Order: sequence, then structure tokens, then C-alpha cells
Amino acid sequence: MAVIELAGVTKTYGDVVAVSELDLSVDAGEVFGFLGPNGAGKTTTIDIMLDFVRPDRGTVTVLGVDARRDSRTVRRRTGVLPEGASVYDRLTGRQHVAFAIESKDTDDDPDAILERVGLGSDGDRRAGGYSKGMRQRLLLAMALVGEPDLLILDEPSTGLDPNGAREMREIVREERNRGATVFFSSHLLSQVEAVCDRVGIMREGEMVAVDTIQELRAATGDARLRITVSDVREDAVAAVRAIDDVGKVAVEHDPPTVVVTGNGSKTAVLAALEDHGIDVIDFRTEEASLEELFHRYTSGEEEPA
Repeated sequence: MAVIELAGVTKTYGDVVAVSELDLSVDAGEVFGFLGPNGAGKTTTIDIMLDFVRPDRGTVTVLGVDARRDSRTVRRRTGVLPEGASVYDRLTGRQHVAFAIESKDTDDDPDAILERVGLGSDGDRRAGGYSKGMRQRLLLAMALVGEPDLLILDEPSTGLDPNGAREMREIVREERNRGATVFFSSHLLSQVEAVCDRVGIMREGEMVAVDTIQELRAATGDARLRITVSDVREDAVAAVRAIDDVGKVAVEHDPPTVVVTGNGSKTAVLAALEDHGIDVIDFRTEEASLEELFHRYTSGEEEPA
């Protein structure tokens, strides 16, 4: 079952196309990473899902209902941690969470929620005295009120130290295990890779890739074969370049190493070197990082899927 379903969604601001013919489906119970450079259309897409912004055309279904006609239902069943949100300096942490509980008409224990996000001993302090990381934890606490069916987390690691980021990831996994769907937007790609089942990459208002990270790696052919050799000669390197489905071939000299990118046969690459009198000392396969995949798709090196 799809919890988020966008079909043909387009939104323009004057001459600027923020989102163009966007199709997106996010299944129940998955953690979906939503990526893209600044200005790619990520925030506009989230605002459309929450009916803060109306699209020019297209349909938006969230949690099985029309996001425009039934926006109150969507917001009641959704926990949102928006990017750049502020807190009320004069209210305590507990008062913030209590306000969220009252707004959603739930019977949550504010102290239990504060404890969960690492603010158990700070509930009586005014939020004006909180650090940036503590404010982010407080906003996450408010998003968790009511055990929402959908969590939308926009840059949730902002201001968090490494321990805070790790605890945030643990909460995301706990929410998924509870059955919630998590829509996770972040520029910290290591955080996305650590928790997300699938990712979608936006570029200039268009979705250019949606898949698991592993499948995106396979599609780009970015797996690398790093071969430590006895020496490097141009005739041997040329023979490797001539192999079908080999992409880039780079040479390093300390120690002598041939680095092959692409989907060419590992056996064929090693055989080509050995046939040219090169001793293979060691070899290993390296996968492209999410950062490298992100660059490939957002720089225009890969065409929209």
C-alpha cells in the first residue's frame, strides 16, 4: 500500500518551475530518503504533500486520502519536523510537547517523549536556553506525538552532535519497526544511507532516480575494481580500456595500482593485465558511495530514470 502517491505534480512560481510532472510512490513501513541540491524542489514537494502549497496540476494522495480535500486528516496522522522551524523561547520543553499533545488530542506522556529524545532532565527549562541541538530534539519530540502513521523529517540532524545523530537514527528505525512510514530529507548523505530503504533524487524540479542505493550503484556502473600490481605499463592499461563495459581506467603509482570503473568482467580485467606481463598482487571491489551517486545524478551525468 502506498502511503504517499504523487502523480503528474507540477508547481510553478512565475517563470520558475519548482516541481515538474513529479511521480512518486512511497510504500507503507519504508524509510524513504529524499535527496537533491538546494533549489531542486524538495521543500516544495513536502509543502504540497502537507497542503501548505497547492500544485498547479497533478494529484496528491497521502495516507489514502486526497491531500487537498482532507488535509486535516493528513496533518493529524502525520508528524512533521520541518527544516528551519523555531521554538518559543518563553515556553519550557514540556509545554511545547504538551501543546502538540493537545493539538492532536492524544494522551501521550510529555515526559516520556522528552526522555525518548534525550531531553528527560530538561523539560522544565525554557526553550530559549536550549542549544541548537536541543531545539532540534524538541522539534523531533513534538513530531513523535500521537504515534503518527507518517513521519516527515526535513533535515532532522541539523545541530545534532554525532551522539545526537546516532540517537535520531535509532528513533527512525524504531518508528519503522512500529509500522510508521518515514519520509527523510537530508543533505547528510551518510545519515540517509544508514537508515533508508530507498532514495529518490531530485534535480531541477524533476525526479531523476528512485531506487535502493544498491540498485542505483548497479545502474550507474560505479563499482570500482582496485588492483595492486607489480608495475604499470601503458600497453596493459590500454588492453583493460578495450574490454567491453569497462568505463574509466585510472592509474596510481604509490603503490602501482590500476583502478577500473564499470561493469566489465573482473576476470577479463585481471587476465588482460597478466597477459601483458603484469603481476597482480592484490585486488578488491569498492562500491560507489552515496555521495558519488548523488553527484552523478545531480550534476547531469546520469539522465532522468
